[in-house]
Amino acid sequence: MSKTYVIGDIHGCYDELIKLTKQIGITDDDLIISLGDIVDRGNKSLEVYEYFKNRKNSVVLMGNHERKHLNGVLSYSQEIVKVQFNNKYSEFLKWLKTLPYFYETDTAIIVHAFFEHDKNLYQQKEEVLAGTTSGSRYLENKYEEGTYWSDFYNGEKPIIYGHHVVGENPKIANNTYGIDTGACHAGMLTAIELPGFIIHQVKVDNDYWKEEQSKWQVPVLKAKNWEHMKIAQIHKQIEKLAYKEEQDVKDFLENQKIWISEIEKFIEVIKTEIEKTTTKLIDQFADNFNQEVSKLKYKTYVFKAKSNKLTINDLIKTLDTPQKVINLAESLQIKNIPYRKN
Repeated sequence: MSKTYVIGDIHGCYDELIKLTKQIGITDDDLIISLGDIVDRGNKSLEVYEYFKNRKNSVVLMGNHERKHLNGVLSYSQEIVKVQFNNKYSEFLKWLKTLPYFYETDTAIIVHAFFEHDKNLYQQKEEVLAGTTSGSRYLENKYEEGTYWSDFYNGEKPIIYGHHVVGENPKIANNTYGIDTGACHAGMLTAIELPGFIIHQVKVDNDYWKEEQSKWQVPVLKAKNWEHMKIAQIHKQIEKLAYKEEQDVKDFLENQKIWISEIEKFIEVIKTEIEKTTTKLIDQFADNFNQEVSKLKYKTYVFKAKSNKLTINDLIKTLDTPQKVINLAESLQIKNIPYRKN
């Protein structure tokens, strides 16, 4: 007879997931329900995703980490996963759109994070169920500081939830079961077998999140779209990360600092070239200057230069990303353009 297993926040701990399924003796006929947050922080998010995507008898709930990816709100742990997934990231985003926000069996209600105790399942807000920042703020106005929604739940059907690390052992109170036991932080990966509410666990030996934060710093930095970032934002990024002590990170940031300085100085070169080009165009097309210049991508700058109104501040204001500087320089056929080297 097939069984149902609810597994807490996996966070990329693929090896421990497989170890747990083997330890329990889960078969292909058994249903596995993941509480969500299957990715981020751990070392094998891609493998966990592919495991659930390819397993027929499985359900993955929408967690706040999945919602971050889906909505493009990427903090460091999501940026790491985006780099890890590489060309599979777009298919991952499509798959996320299919995830439900809750699952109900004959014996339990299963959600990722929160549940308003005085509303039924179908009245719950998605951001509450998924444990998003907005969902947390919403509940702050409902429950007093120092209390949790599970403190007030008195429903007849048990609720199994994750999201909030409760320690290495499940938190069982008021007919609720909290089973985020900190897997990615060298805690435990926990499953509950239904209908008997039997608890199964495996120990996670490594603090994967601590390891991943250090390991992926440079790859994540390299993957950023520096060319299309605002120049002011690039300076802020460099300043924000100035505290980093790892030599490879320091080297990367120093190279970025040199590059963006070259980009900013190159705007002066562009101004000079625009003025030279304008003079040539005036000589070449004395009678139909306006008509010929209108065909150019950089016509606005030429018209300003002809009127002696082109200033360096005009260029700094409009050429506010490295790519805009590069594009204009290429259009003007300027040599020695400062392309980013790393």
